[in-house]
Amino acid sequence: MRARIALNALALQPGGSGVQTYIRELVAALADRVDADLIVAVQSDLAGELPAGVGLVRRPVSSGARRAAAGLRPIGSADVVHGLDVDVPLRPRAPTVATVHDLAVFDVPWTYSRWRAAGERLLIRQSLHRADAIIAVSSFTAERIRARFGRDSVVVPEAPSPALAPPAAEAVDDVRARRDLPARFVLHVGTVEPRKGLVALGEVCRRLEVPLVLAGKVTTPAAVPAGARLLGYVPASDIAPLYGAATVVAYPSVYEGFGLPPLEAMACGAAVVASRVASLPEVLGDGAELVRTGDPDALTAALRALLHDDARRAALASAGRARAARYTWAATADATAAVYRSLGAPL
Repeated sequence: MRARIALNALALQPGGSGVQTYIRELVAALADRVDADLIVAVQSDLAGELPAGVGLVRRPVSSGARRAAAGLRPIGSADVVHGLDVDVPLRPRAPTVATVHDLAVFDVPWTYSRWRAAGERLLIRQSLHRADAIIAVSSFTAERIRARFGRDSVVVPEAPSPALAPPAAEAVDDVRARRDLPARFVLHVGTVEPRKGLVALGEVCRRLEVPLVLAGKVTTPAAVPAGARLLGYVPASDIAPLYGAATVVAYPSVYEGFGLPPLEAMACGAAVVASRVASLPEVLGDGAELVRTGDPDALTAALRALLHDDARRAALASAGRARAARYTWAATADATAAVYRSLGAPL
């Protein structure tokens, strides 16, 4: 009899944040590599974002506390139940796995509203208390889980999408023309929120007299730096050409559980500058220029050097591509399936 794996994907939303990418890519990779029936709980308006052939449990569209409450409901008969964004059912009827992307609501609570931080802390505590196995997306996140909750995790990293690769020159020219991009600019891709360090990045770019372009949803208007060019949400088809058009990609975050956008930029052949903080050194390694977080002088020096040195940018981009190639969703799916087998799933 084929195994049945129930996946809680209620956190899936339109767009391209790290959690959304994790859900889409992992479900697709599991469907391709695991001999099992996948049963996926998803909000009713997002069923089309998942691969054909998976079983769908459609739930009403919701957010916040209502979505968290929906995640407590059982998904159906299964050999393993996996919460793809922490939450697992209250009475799951099978062994459970919880993926933890970060502990930001504990470690940097000031980057959230008081009510959101309190609600997510409660959800994480309860889920990690009930889960039979925990997947952490980085060794850094696993260490934070052990320090705060005394529980061990299996480290299973994320990966760039297989569709992300250095773009053709024609695609770069097209996106540059359609979006009226400057000849030289610094790019940041990701949600615009306090922990991304964008206000400081904006000040550095003004000091260097180079435009700053932001691609991603604005969740906190106060986090938008003065003078930045806002592209909003960018469809997946434009991501690689956008990275190709950028002179440098900057990711000066103050906290990350993994850090998928800079890894994706490296896969596309971009020269990346990022903070030496949390999971970023572990994930990016020597494929990015790492600077001390909260140090505008160090960030200025790193960006200035890359903006004015073509050979240095090319060397960093080459190292970045090699580093990003170490991560694949096939490997992530295989390691996730090994966690299911450890709980008795007949895979």
